[in-house]
Amino acid sequence: MEPRMEPSGGEREPGAVRLLDLPWEDVLLPHVLNRVPLCQLLRLQRVSRAFRALVQLYLERLRRFDAAQVSRVPPPPPAQPPAPLQRPPRPRDQLRVEVPARPQVGPQIPRAALAWILRDAKGLQELALAPCHEWLSDEDLVPVLARNPQLRSVALAGCGQLSRRALGALAEGCPNLRRLSLAHCDWVDGLALRGLADRCPALEELDLTACRQLKDEAIVYLAQRRGAGLRSLSLAVNANVGDTAVQELARNCPELEHLDLTGCLRVGSDGVRTLAEYCPALRSLRVRHCHHVAEPSLSRLRKRGVDIDVEPPLHQALVLLQDMAGFAPFVNLQV
Repeated sequence: MEPRMEPSGGEREPGAVRLLDLPWEDVLLPHVLNRVPLCQLLRLQRVSRAFRALVQLYLERLRRFDAAQVSRVPPPPPAQPPAPLQRPPRPRDQLRVEVPARPQVGPQIPRAALAWILRDAKGLQELALAPCHEWLSDEDLVPVLARNPQLRSVALAGCGQLSRRALGALAEGCPNLRRLSLAHCDWVDGLALRGLADRCPALEELDLTACRQLKDEAIVYLAQRRGAGLRSLSLAVNANVGDTAVQELARNCPELEHLDLTGCLRVGSDGVRTLAEYCPALRSLRVRHCHHVAEPSLSRLRKRGVDIDVEPPLHQALVLLQDMAGFAPFVNLQV
């Protein structure tokens, strides 16, 4: 593609090469714009029509979009009184370089701005829209999903305005989906999870933190349909999940590496023992505030080197210290 230029109005030195003279397809897009933060690219398009066309071409080929990288334009600094006359700088002072402040990231971006940025994107592979949680709706998300069937990672944490329709469009239109975050999405229920389990054969990582409508039956269905490929799953902060779901996950998820059960009050030692028996790939387990999980059920996992967020009791720690040091410390182990 030939670079599109517009005159800048200034005289051009013979032999000089400007930024837009470089090949757009081979140089500027993959090696220059790819390293510029998205918030700066949105400012760059205001320079001229040529830069606007370049930025739009980049947005058409966007592969990864994270709404947290789009910052609000900071307000202009307040007017400062004229500075007093100062002495000429010494050579040592001339070596000082002023570093511009890093642009501030706003908590969210406007709906119109998101629609404009993603209107022509057709090759997205990663999409993170958590900063848009206050207003993001099915009408905003579904068209984006329809234009980007190659999505592999989607983060919708806290997007409470969505519904089962958005999740159905994601499951049906994005068969290559591998990572999905639905943390704190209260609208996710058993029927929505069933549709996801039926249509996403490549799913590996799933975050269902605080999806309190989900019960054991929905997790059991997920384990039976997609357990063979699951590597990471969070069911944290859900009092409806118990040992039945955990045991079914253990029996159907041999490749499971990370499991978060924080705050799952119905999970007990039986579920953890089943994990130790059937999940040889398990690397981390979160069971804080699971008051029915006893240390004996965790000890087998500790011996395998599994990272557990609950410290062993003092008695176990002192016995381990005795075995390692070869002597009994002067501590009453009956305390």
